[in-house]
Amino acid sequence: MTFYKMRAVSLGLQPFSQLTSPMEIIRQFTPNWFAATMGTGILAIALAQLPDAFSSLGKALWLFNIALFTLFSALYAARWILFFHEAKRIFGHSVVSMFFGCIPMGLATIINGFLIFGLPSMGSIAIEVATVLWWIDVGMAALCGIAIPYLMFTRQSHAIDQMTAVWLLPMVAAEVAAVSGGLLAPHLADAHTQLLVLVWSYVLWALSVPIAMSVLVVLILRLAIHKLPHVSMAASSWLALGPIGTGALGLMTLGQAAPAIFAANDLGQYSSAAAGIGLIGGLLMWGYGLWWFAMAVLITGRYARDGLPFNLGWWGYTFPLGVFAVASLKLASLLPITAIYVFGLILVALLGAAWIVVGTRTVCGAWRGDLFAAPCLKDD
Repeated sequence: MTFYKMRAVSLGLQPFSQLTSPMEIIRQFTPNWFAATMGTGILAIALAQLPDAFSSLGKALWLFNIALFTLFSALYAARWILFFHEAKRIFGHSVVSMFFGCIPMGLATIINGFLIFGLPSMGSIAIEVATVLWWIDVGMAALCGIAIPYLMFTRQSHAIDQMTAVWLLPMVAAEVAAVSGGLLAPHLADAHTQLLVLVWSYVLWALSVPIAMSVLVVLILRLAIHKLPHVSMAASSWLALGPIGTGALGLMTLGQAAPAIFAANDLGQYSSAAAGIGLIGGLLMWGYGLWWFAMAVLITGRYARDGLPFNLGWWGYTFPLGVFAVASLKLASLLPITAIYVFGLILVALLGAAWIVVGTRTVCGAWRGDLFAAPCLKDD
């Protein structure tokens, strides 16, 4: 190696300098990377709730997120094609396998974008694309929510003292799809199809939220007995906010869509109940989220005193914060309480700052290549 090449590597100017070969990008690629599409997508959606100038920025982020999701999908598909026997090890890994849930959750943010950003410019095509993608997302989310816990019960090795909120990732995907269904249903032309999507969205919510709440009960016990997890899992303290914020947003979104759809299907007697459950249920879950938000802030502050090593897990700071921000803004649109709206704006500002920090460090780590490391291959 020449002096100048060695100098470029030491300065981080040489791309993928930490990898033995560019093919390691594919060999070491894991679903963890899709957490970046979750964080980028939820920021785009949050910005769409603000004035038009921010909405334009949100649309740009949404388009960027589509490209990002496409790239990651191609890389992960290539890993299964080129390194099949190594790729399948993920099913036995007690941590990395949880990140399968990031794939449908990242896709859900793109689906929502078609309805928020694509509809004004694309018209009915945006609805058609969103519908097809939603059914695909439903299948992946349900599969993650059932198959990964089954592997936890039958194949993987877990211990309470090693438990983190990462357990929530495959289980939360279904309720994220439920929110997308609540956004999609009112745009469908056929009343019965609207009802079908709405009903399945409620089912998806039920497939996720109660299970996630059960995990949170165990997580509180684990934290009380075994204290905080290793600093490398510091960002997982925010993941508990994800199912709570998404659950609240789901109830409010479905509750807002349900009355008209029920009425169109001769079920008008349930309209007021659906709207009431959406508001009251969403409010209660949002209030529960305030406790976890405060706890996540305190825990992060404690970790920060000793320094936080960067890893892809830092994207865990973004999506949970984002869905709680969007849920806050949604609640503020239903209740005439200015403080809730202001709180939502503060959360969006924090989300934007977190996205910039995490995104910048991710780009630097990807350029060097040191973020391409599959834990399920570490024995090699």
